[in-house]
Amino acid sequence: MAALTVTILVIEDDRQIRRVVQGYLAQAGYRVLTASDGETGLALAQHEKPALIVLDLMLPGLDGWEITRRLRQSSDPAVANVHILMLTARVEEGDRVRGLALGADDYVIKPFSPRELVARVQAALRRLQRLPNAATAQVLVQDALRLDPTYRNATLNDTDAELTAVEFDILYTLMRQPGRPFTRDELLTVIQKSDNSSAFAYERTVDAHIKNLRHKLGGAGRHSRFIETVHGVGYRFAP
Repeated sequence: MAALTVTILVIEDDRQIRRVVQGYLAQAGYRVLTASDGETGLALAQHEKPALIVLDLMLPGLDGWEITRRLRQSSDPAVANVHILMLTARVEEGDRVRGLALGADDYVIKPFSPRELVARVQAALRRLQRLPNAATAQVLVQDALRLDPTYRNATLNDTDAELTAVEFDILYTLMRQPGRPFTRDELLTVIQKSDNSSAFAYERTVDAHIKNLRHKLGGAGRHSRFIETVHGVGYRFAP
């Protein structure tokens, strides 16, 4: 996929920041759409189906959290699975955890370097385009759950599970070694490799992604259908 074919949506109410981000991304070769409020941004996301959204948290009308929630609940997989990079001045851990729990993929904290933001975007798109080696990729099946790493597709009861990229990588890691407990540190490494970033490397990040996975796989709590909590250690895929 050439950069010129990739559409990125920037939802940011600060005009100066919006223009700077748009300029840097356009210079990098991307088609850039912009919105200054939540309602317009959500409508553009649903209509244009960008590959990635740079999303400010504090927006007039719908805020970034609500936009993320609505996107992830979309019945259109192209909308529900879009990579969301939150752009925010809020640095509290609780805010980051809330965004991750709703389905955000990455964070950039204001003030930020536009060049770093472009690098984050490029890294995320490379990861989304990267396919496993055909010689080593293995489709994993457990009961009604099926993971195809070549096409990065997860289905449950023949229905798309609509996992984010990070959720897929965590589940694939667990599912490759059923019954083996993975520590939170090990799963943090998976997240960092998946996001090409260590911006939110702390244990509650893992818990937030596991909670999302359990919900999408039809379970909740410490002993869900597929993912079990291993007290004092971390998590494992139920054999």
